[in-house]
Amino acid sequence: MRLFSPYTPAAFLVDFLLNCGVTLFATTIYSSSPWVLNLLLLLPAVILYVLEKPALAKRDPLRPPKKDDVARETKLDPLPVKPFITNYRGAMMVITCIAILAVDFRVFPRRFAKVENWGTSLMDMGVGSFVFTAGVVSVRSSLKHSSGRRPPLSQRLVASIRHSVPLLVLGTIRLVSVKGLDYAEHVTEYGVHWNFFYTLGFLPPFVALFQSAFDLVPSYAVLSCILAAVYEIALDWTSLGSYILIAPRTDLLSENREGVFSFIGYLAIFLAGQSLGSIALPRQPPQPKNASISYLLRHTMLGKLAIASIVWTALFYFSTSYYGLRLSVSRRIANLPYFLWVSAFNSYQITICCAIETILFPHLYKASTSGEEKQRSREATSTVLYAFNRNGLAVFLVANLLTGVINMTIPTLHMDFLRSMAILFVYTGAVTGIAVGLDQYNLSIKL
Repeated sequence: MRLFSPYTPAAFLVDFLLNCGVTLFATTIYSSSPWVLNLLLLLPAVILYVLEKPALAKRDPLRPPKKDDVARETKLDPLPVKPFITNYRGAMMVITCIAILAVDFRVFPRRFAKVENWGTSLMDMGVGSFVFTAGVVSVRSSLKHSSGRRPPLSQRLVASIRHSVPLLVLGTIRLVSVKGLDYAEHVTEYGVHWNFFYTLGFLPPFVALFQSAFDLVPSYAVLSCILAAVYEIALDWTSLGSYILIAPRTDLLSENREGVFSFIGYLAIFLAGQSLGSIALPRQPPQPKNASISYLLRHTMLGKLAIASIVWTALFYFSTSYYGLRLSVSRRIANLPYFLWVSAFNSYQITICCAIETILFPHLYKASTSGEEKQRSREATSTVLYAFNRNGLAVFLVANLLTGVINMTIPTLHMDFLRSMAILFVYTGAVTGIAVGLDQYNLSIKL
């Protein structure tokens, strides 16, 4: 931690190289030899850990707290900021921003690009993970009202529509710009007019409607599975599946059928993210000493996350295995296996991040005041990843704009290795600089 405190330009460079440069290299240069990259990262870390002497604790001079601040400072937030969630969401944003441009260069392996109909790839996981992690943090507002009376449906719908409008406007701007500039696009991804911003924009109102069903089925995980299962039945037992894949595009619905119907799968993914968020976001109560393994699995946050990961994985293998449903994953239609694949992967990744935080920062949530806990939480979070997470959608929009500009001015598919990496490195640095700059000026752009 001493390397990043104070946060000097040199510290920023190291932070950028570790959290953005490594991701860029992993998806390009070292895509065929990831163990070499891991070894190059681990060796310096081990050497520093062995040779570095522990830092002496520095304490500020004690000063008596103000009387009106005592109660507020000693009352800890029941929904504290979790650094492992911030770090994971920030890392997901980093790889998303890198991939949307890198896919247009030959240095980016084709196996990482989105598949046409059936199968899995890095970028197929990316869009689902974006929605899943949005669900993880969105459940915070629901948890705040869990002990009291939830706002009426009309009020929740108005609030959700207000949140949706900027995203729908961005989707429309993207539609007009893509059509007007004759920008290359894959119609089978979302349809002729639909794009990912429309998917994100329509999620809040439908989530507000599903919160009413929460009174009947008090589990986001069960709700998401029911929705995904009903959608899969419609795909397999009716002509819906063939309609999405091969129907001619004769009207507005058929022209955008991928985006319209895959929205059901993304809504299920969002609800699954909320189910994990309801485990990960609340404060964990103190645990007894010498607790059994079964107790830790059932009553600790890390144990519950591990169990959720195992359950999602078991369901995924049941849906795809020869002795199960024998279904194939399809990001294009966001079917049941895709929903389970995204849920299992993200659950495991968040569980791993939680385990790392538990081991490296065991006293993170044992502060005596809320101010001290916030300081500890901030110190346990990468500044780069914190910045990407803080203004995620705004940074994603900037990355999309830069991607469009680069593709319209440079023949990306004909660039050689060195020039491709140089462009990608400068692009990644520019996006990171904008994200960190917004954070340094304490700006939060809510879309």
